[in-house]
Amino acid sequence: MTKHYSFTLNIIACLIWSIVIHAQEPGEWNQLGGPNRNFHIESVPLAKDWPTDGPRRLWSRLLGEGYSSIVVDGGMLFTMYRDGDTEIVVALNAGTGNTLWHHASTAPLEHNGYVDIWLNAAGPGPYSTPLVVNDSVFAVGIEGRFDALDKQTGNLLWSLDLVEQFNLSEYNAFASSPLAFGGTVILPLGGSAQGVVAFEQDTGSVLWRSSAFSVAPGSPLLINVDGQDQIVVVGQQALVGLDPASGRHLWRHPHENELGLNISMPVWGEDNRLFASSAYNGGSQMVHLSQIDGRTTPDEQWSTNRMRVHFSNALRLGTTILGSSGDFGPAFLTALDAETGQEQWRDRAFARAHMLYADEKLVIVDEDGDVAIASISNQGLQIHARQSVMSANSWTPPTLVDGILFVRDRKEIVAFDLRRQE
Repeated sequence: MTKHYSFTLNIIACLIWSIVIHAQEPGEWNQLGGPNRNFHIESVPLAKDWPTDGPRRLWSRLLGEGYSSIVVDGGMLFTMYRDGDTEIVVALNAGTGNTLWHHASTAPLEHNGYVDIWLNAAGPGPYSTPLVVNDSVFAVGIEGRFDALDKQTGNLLWSLDLVEQFNLSEYNAFASSPLAFGGTVILPLGGSAQGVVAFEQDTGSVLWRSSAFSVAPGSPLLINVDGQDQIVVVGQQALVGLDPASGRHLWRHPHENELGLNISMPVWGEDNRLFASSAYNGGSQMVHLSQIDGRTTPDEQWSTNRMRVHFSNALRLGTTILGSSGDFGPAFLTALDAETGQEQWRDRAFARAHMLYADEKLVIVDEDGDVAIASISNQGLQIHARQSVMSANSWTPPTLVDGILFVRDRKEIVAFDLRRQE
């Protein structure tokens, strides 16, 4: 098969995805957590009931090691995985799973005591999720290679060695996922000379560096406080607010745990309240942010140990905070009152789980490979359908675009049709 003919078939397949799978333009999930980084997505109606063998499987294919989640843009799917000493950014046709392009980089892991702790606990990565902005894909590997790739072809636009350029002696596995603001890509790095760095999307040049502080694996979040754009960065023992245009330090609030591993991304509400949760004896808190005399002031409204989110995400659903609580022991799907922090209920139906919210329903994917669709109330969890579809260590957050669910474990990637059939 000629290269031109193969390319033509890929274009045709993308058109089929647009016409058959969608009634409108293809949706997008262009970054960790979806369009708004909060795991909420507008969706076509989703089915409550599944056949006895689970939701309809559209396609599946082998992939490889890693927990990098799946981003979808324009009928194309992007993620990262590892094959031996090689890290790979791959673009797939979202409708078929066929490879459109891949970009491979040699990334042998340098074994030492601290690195081996990461590898034994979580595998060889990669952990970070790519970011799609316009015609570019930005991806960070476990050893600190930061690449900008052409979305359509996979051609390398620019590449940085973050460890060498920023003198990063402390290993952090680069689990944080990049965030776009204006014409920049923002990434927590840590080190002795900076905490967070903003790179120009077109060139990779450094636009600004924040003052130094110790960053954690959790990913940054863009919020707006009384008309001012801010980024929330997860530090090892604190939440830090920065000006995304300059890196200027705006505020800081304690977010402590025993290991300095704040992993879960915070959750922002329209009422100017920020929820953050951590495992390792950390707990959860709700912090109100307000502008007073031109300065942002954090005010902790409540804290609790009844929810300790480990590596998964929390959701805010109106006046309820929902999260999978637990680190090395049993996990509980836990609901807190967003106003008071009081526990509304807890349920042991799932192992540690990621969630997303669409069509007024929960889509749950737990680490044992179970996928479920459910609803919640103040009284508890109602599971409508559930199926085991993957193997253990399914630690990757799910992605939903136009009713199609994309999930992966450490071996394969799968697409399921969750749409309600009329």
